[in-house]
Amino acid sequence: MAILLNQETKVFTLQTKTSAYQMKVADYGVLLHLYYGRRIGDCDLSYLIQRTDRGFCGNPYEMQQDRTFSLDYFPQEYSCFGIGDYRTDCVKVINGDGSCAVDYRYRSHRILEGKYALEGLPALFAGEGQGETLVIEMEDQCTGMKLELYYGILEEADVITRAAKIINGGEKTVLLKRAMSMCLDFNTDGMDWVHFYGKHTMERELERNRLHHGRQSVGSERGTSSHQHNPFVILCDPSCTEETGECYGAGLIYSGSFLAEAEVDQFHQTRLVMGISPDQFSWMLNPGESFQTPEVALIYSGEGFTPLSHKFHRMASEHLIRGQWAKKRRPILINNWEATYFNFNGEKLLNIAREAKELGIEMLVLDDGWFGKRDSDYSGLGDWTVNEKKLGGSLKELAEKVNALGMKFGLWVEPEMISEDSNLYRSHPDWTMRIPGRPGNVARSQFVLDFSRPEVVDGIQEMIFKILDEVNIEYVKWDFNRSISNYFSTALPVNRQGEIGYRYMLGLYRFLENLVTRYPHILLEGCSGGGGRFDFGMLYYSPQIWCSDDTDAVERLKIQYGTSFGYPISAVGSHVSASPNHQTGRKTPLETRGTVAMAGSFGYELDLRCLSPEEKEIVRHQIQEYKQHYDLIHEGDYYRLTDPYGDCRGVAWAFVSQDKAECLLCAVLTRLQANPDGVIVKLKGLNPGKRYRAGDKVYTGEALMYGGFLLPLPREEYQSWRFYLKAEE
Repeated sequence: MAILLNQETKVFTLQTKTSAYQMKVADYGVLLHLYYGRRIGDCDLSYLIQRTDRGFCGNPYEMQQDRTFSLDYFPQEYSCFGIGDYRTDCVKVINGDGSCAVDYRYRSHRILEGKYALEGLPALFAGEGQGETLVIEMEDQCTGMKLELYYGILEEADVITRAAKIINGGEKTVLLKRAMSMCLDFNTDGMDWVHFYGKHTMERELERNRLHHGRQSVGSERGTSSHQHNPFVILCDPSCTEETGECYGAGLIYSGSFLAEAEVDQFHQTRLVMGISPDQFSWMLNPGESFQTPEVALIYSGEGFTPLSHKFHRMASEHLIRGQWAKKRRPILINNWEATYFNFNGEKLLNIAREAKELGIEMLVLDDGWFGKRDSDYSGLGDWTVNEKKLGGSLKELAEKVNALGMKFGLWVEPEMISEDSNLYRSHPDWTMRIPGRPGNVARSQFVLDFSRPEVVDGIQEMIFKILDEVNIEYVKWDFNRSISNYFSTALPVNRQGEIGYRYMLGLYRFLENLVTRYPHILLEGCSGGGGRFDFGMLYYSPQIWCSDDTDAVERLKIQYGTSFGYPISAVGSHVSASPNHQTGRKTPLETRGTVAMAGSFGYELDLRCLSPEEKEIVRHQIQEYKQHYDLIHEGDYYRLTDPYGDCRGVAWAFVSQDKAECLLCAVLTRLQANPDGVIVKLKGLNPGKRYRAGDKVYTGEALMYGGFLLPLPREEYQSWRFYLKAEE
């Protein structure tokens, strides 16, 4: 049993393979959080809560003269605003009488077989016998406001999920101002806070700081999870390393504006809350109506960051990514964007396809510029009709010609956007997210369509699906090239404008669900100017996401390093691009660009016609090698062997098969020096008792892990190596 209930003590203990999560129904139905960490059995840990009279810490009225019970320092399962807990909270309302208090108390619970699902929202799923659900029902007896706390337990996957449903069971309309997905209290301070910040073309950079007293947060107000911050954070021991120490990962399965907030309180306790950003949010709840928060996935590791990452990788691969492309080998593609930008025609595209076919590439992806009046990024978005004059024929004819070469055909779209210079805007200016009386805010010369309106979603969906019905398209790259601002919907009244962001996400998810259901054969890749919407929510629909618009191999080392802490390698869209790089101007060897791009879903984004015969031979070999090691890269365990932020001369990583029989060691030298000393990399995850062959040399697993592997002396700047190691029988 993954869910244990002690009827006498009213203690719930949720157990996964290596972790336990415990809560208790205390006096008068107050639901206290007791523990999250290593498995402990079902012992009641409420003895760890010190009851004492603390100044300026009020007490629930029912306690009368007992001043030792206070919500201001007791650990909570779902903290409420306005009832004496002054720390960061999960839920805030404005009641029908204008008051802001909500006081949820335990009423009942349900234990269900299987993992719960969330209507209209992405969430983890589990096969038969793989999951259980606990639903705790709570109520505010003064207003009738109800709360359902959802806990999903995936025992073998070592995952616990949290979500909440807020229900207006009263007789008056309530305005919901804050609705977080989860609260997690720790009885200690001094923890480190690991998060992943960035900007366009430099996403998910790791930052690690000690939590200080007060509140610290990361989040997004951009309508997307954003390039700037990622909805995945880690709390850990200060001494935590890749292999040692306790750490707790929290991943929000949502793609819109979010908040992750940690607070160290006056008594040196730490609280983490996570969910929808409250800053541009409100939701009107009429009597009988409910609001569903997104889901948060929680994973604990007592052995450092590496096991934490492996568990998140397997969670995404086994319980989030769906459809035939979850496990099916994905085609190696060539995207025309950095080869041509908007300057292409049908014949130029076919020439790229012919070159690609000769090298072993399997798919041509046609990027931006194939539709409407679209020869630059100033016009055309929203007019999803093929520019046959530019292509020299129909899109169907182009796809058929590409297919005749023995290649698949893919297409770029940006369905959520509209250009002011477009027929769609001239016909439906009200479909644009724009505040009346204001000129608006443009980015990349485009506005955002109001996907909070079902008719807008349906209108765009009809145009996109018409193309997908007519043309043999086997891959779609779904882009989103600006942040949302000017929140306003002509379809909502004044008092419901705060609902736009969440309604927008529901509209987007409905569109994506319709797409993957209607076209299960299509490989969908998410994108938002690269990694601006790289999150667990999008992975529910698109098994891979374009990792960053920065294709510079050296910069990608940090981007892909940070990404690997929470997200599987199979989800990382990564391509070999031109040198000098179009974003940085840096020159790197073609082999190094291939080494870095192989740490993901592999492809090319450059003009193949500009390659020398020697370079084309390198490309052929890269493709063959990637195919050979595909299962190892996508299904093996990923190990970070060096820290690209540290004082090192190279960056190294490795893929190790589940049975530890194979390893692919990859390394890139990032700093040359005269008369260099040797660079030694210590491998991880091997079987210490096995012997591993690399070319004509044989090493023991323990020698490679504890002694290390000596890299060759470099011949040029940014040189890279790939070494395949195979265990001998």
